[in-house]
Amino acid sequence: MGQLDSGNTAWILTSACLVFLMTPGVALFYGGMVRAKAVLNMLMMEAAALSVTMLIWGLWGWSIAYAGNSIGGVFGDPATGFLLRDTMVAQDGVFTSVGLNSNNYPASVDVAFQAAFAMITVALICGAIAERVKYSTWMIFVALWITFDYAPMAHMVWNGGILSADGAISQAIGAAAHDFAGGTVVHINAAVAALIIVLIIGKRKGFGTEPMRPHNVPFVMLGAFLLWFGWFGFNAGSAFAANGVAGYAWVSTSLAAAAAMLAWGFTEKIRTGHYTAIGAASGIVAGLVAITPAADVVSPLWSIVLGAIAGICTCLACSLKYKLGYDDSLDVVGVHGVGGLIGTVALGFFMQDTGLFCGGDWRQLVVQIIIAVVAMAFSAVITTIIAFALEKTVGWRVTTAQEVSGIDLADQGERAYDFAGTASSVIREMK
Repeated sequence: MGQLDSGNTAWILTSACLVFLMTPGVALFYGGMVRAKAVLNMLMMEAAALSVTMLIWGLWGWSIAYAGNSIGGVFGDPATGFLLRDTMVAQDGVFTSVGLNSNNYPASVDVAFQAAFAMITVALICGAIAERVKYSTWMIFVALWITFDYAPMAHMVWNGGILSADGAISQAIGAAAHDFAGGTVVHINAAVAALIIVLIIGKRKGFGTEPMRPHNVPFVMLGAFLLWFGWFGFNAGSAFAANGVAGYAWVSTSLAAAAAMLAWGFTEKIRTGHYTAIGAASGIVAGLVAITPAADVVSPLWSIVLGAIAGICTCLACSLKYKLGYDDSLDVVGVHGVGGLIGTVALGFFMQDTGLFCGGDWRQLVVQIIIAVVAMAFSAVITTIIAFALEKTVGWRVTTAQEVSGIDLADQGERAYDFAGTASSVIREMK
């Protein structure tokens, strides 16, 4: 075991904090997009994503994903790291890490970093089911989904499982699958799960016939900026060291986000005649999503190209829900699903040395397509089982009357904005 690398330790712990900040960023992003009668419920769903995920991660999620002995290359033994017993030890009455990992920072720091990843992944899902889902059902779903979907997926891709660079699929194809920071584990996974739940629970009352405009666009913009900031920990932190790879990931991440924002804006201008703030915010996120699996292995040029492709395609994809008839409330499928799929598959073309355009090797494209398809299939199957079971037991939706009057009042017993109280006060003062 080497000596503690304080630089790496500080960077990964800082990155964990940045990734944690992404969930509040999503809360603002989604909270501004919903109608005023559902904003508190959205913020509470994000709070549940943080709280429930952290508890599950500390109990057995970490063990299933990273600590336990691999079972079939799909998941780890949940008992090995139960309650983090494989990473924490008491010395003279003070808890510390049992040791250092290969980059010479404490294992406990890794627990924190990966916990933040789990939090943001499940937090993305609630955007698709906004304004109509019981808070209690959502909390149960988070616990089950982190246990049976996210943790095994993280194990398969990032801990030597079947979808990893040295896993069975990569060995069979003869090319190492690559997912730097979560194109499959985070974005494809969350988007497929979101779509499955949407198909099971159905549309919001009035979807397609009534305007459902964002109630606070500045919230959305602020959320997008926080996400961009937090994404530096998400991508650059995935270098797992304070080094040149981390520095380059920062650069490629920003190049893709910038290109996607502009590409979305130009596409929107052609289609509607406007550059909207919602479009700018969504374009930023689309670019960040697309570069996630590729931030360390695509050149500056291809980072820009990838961001531009993602901006155009996700902008067009978000309108498909009206044609296909599914109510993905805040475009989780259109932005994260399409963006994550583009980023994962585009590696097969743009990846340095092994991509089809940069190395002439078709095998990289094949393996990237396969891991994307397997990730989609796994997420679809597991989420269908969980979501259908919840629908048949506790039920997903509030009543129609509660949905129409506002889920904030039905589930939280509060309103975000006291318009009536303010109006009454003004009237009294005018008399």
